[in-house]
Amino acid sequence: MTQVAWTTVGLLAVTMFGSFWYLGNKIDAINARLDAINGRIDGLAARLDARIDELATRLDARIDTLTTRIDSLESSVHDHIRRHHTA
Repeated sequence: MTQVAWTTVGLLAVTMFGSFWYLGNKIDAINARLDAINGRIDGLAARLDARIDELATRLDARIDTLTTRIDSLESSVHDHIRRHHTA
């Protein structure tokens, strides 16, 4: 009877060790996949940052151009109003 008990304990121990070994390998594989995904996300983030910076530069240039045009129209409108008030 003692032999049967020790055999059962041994089989359970080996089974548990095998399960932990298997789960450890699975966790390592998932970690490797996550590292690869993180690398891809970092690459995409860098590309997106570059595109956003380019668009910000273009938008700043357009805003500066429009500001200049509005300032020029403002002076034209003031001149026009002055002519009507003096006449």
